[in-house]
Amino acid sequence: MHYFMKMKGVTKSPPMVSLSEIVWSWIGAFIGISVVAFLNYNVLDKTDFVMVIGSFGASAVLIYGAIRSPLAQPRNFIGGHVISAVIGVTCYKLFGAHMWIACALAVATSIAAMHATKTLHPPGGATSLIAVIGSTQIHNLGYLYVLIPTGLGAMAMLLVALAVNNIPAGRRYPEFWL
Repeated sequence: MHYFMKMKGVTKSPPMVSLSEIVWSWIGAFIGISVVAFLNYNVLDKTDFVMVIGSFGASAVLIYGAIRSPLAQPRNFIGGHVISAVIGVTCYKLFGAHMWIACALAVATSIAAMHATKTLHPPGGATSLIAVIGSTQIHNLGYLYVLIPTGLGAMAMLLVALAVNNIPAGRRYPEFWL
């Protein structure tokens, strides 16, 4: 019974955020994803949005919408994506013939590595999974996937977060670097 009682929760949901917070989160996310998509389409490949990896959508929620969260800080954001990308590519290369194990190992190992390095960033788990289940174009990148799209895209989004999140007087980003 105690096991199920733990699922009850202990607090109420957080209060609603202000309209200003909603607007600045929207602006940051719009510009951040726009920059990544623009770089992809105008600098890299004009046909396939390889650089716009799905996990960046979840990262946008954190680095533009939950800017005080430890999970949204630059160390976690960049480190979580890069570490997870390395692990995902490695799992695909070693276990790609058995996709079910490559998927599970990529995500589970990414979580363990992010914990061990104090870089926990939930979208990092998706970054590792994308390296395994991604298109042939993603697989053909090999370890370049760590630099482009992952590293370059994350750095572009971080620069936008630093610029946009510090415009309003009531917002400050980051809370910490290391």
